[in-house]
Amino acid sequence: MKKIIASVFLLTIVFACKQKTKEVVEEAVTKNDSASESEWISLFDGKTFNGWHIYNNGEVTNPWSIEDGAMVFNGRKGSTEYNIVTDKEYTNFKLSIEWKISEAGNSGILWGVKEDKKYSHPYDTGPEIQVLDNEKHPDAKINGKLHQASSLYDMIAPSQDVTKPVGEWNVCEIYINHKTNEGKAWLNGVLMVEFPVEGEKWETMVNNSKFKEWEGFGKFQTGKICLQDHENKVSYRNIKIKEL
Repeated sequence: MKKIIASVFLLTIVFACKQKTKEVVEEAVTKNDSASESEWISLFDGKTFNGWHIYNNGEVTNPWSIEDGAMVFNGRKGSTEYNIVTDKEYTNFKLSIEWKISEAGNSGILWGVKEDKKYSHPYDTGPEIQVLDNEKHPDAKINGKLHQASSLYDMIAPSQDVTKPVGEWNVCEIYINHKTNEGKAWLNGVLMVEFPVEGEKWETMVNNSKFKEWEGFGKFQTGKICLQDHENKVSYRNIKIKEL
């Protein structure tokens, strides 16, 4: 009888220990998930351009505006540019951003942008993930698919076309990690391009592109994020970043 009682007691202890271990593990997973989510930092409050400015210039003004919780560029005429960049610089990160393009529209999301009077444009230094109306913008029909939406502009074509129709929101994610020499971009949950971000393979890609003779292109591991202007209307919202 004593042996039976001892066995039952032992089993009870073992069960209690397993249950406690499970609870601890579940609690740890929950905390890790929460911590992971909290690492995302918003780059746009939906109301102001705080944290952004015109490249090599000052405050963000017309033709940029804020409409329904989105940054909206209403297009430009003439040679004056209104590319906007983050106040802060980033090195290794994952960026999430939603974009909506107008008919025949063109824009882009750049990183590694060096803000210096030496460089007149953000694209002099910053590589670009293309934002484009693939149906009606002429860039989509030239140079293979190297200028289509979600291409690594002029270097790698997107794996496929999963862009939403003009006027609908697309979700873009960009992953840049110099520690592992990895670059990736997704559109609407689909992996579109993968590429090294430095080294011999990166240099080969640059040398095979229009950027071959550009002194500063792709040279800066740390730089600003840019939203590009063109003659067309484009909107951005839900912009957040996670530094790695």
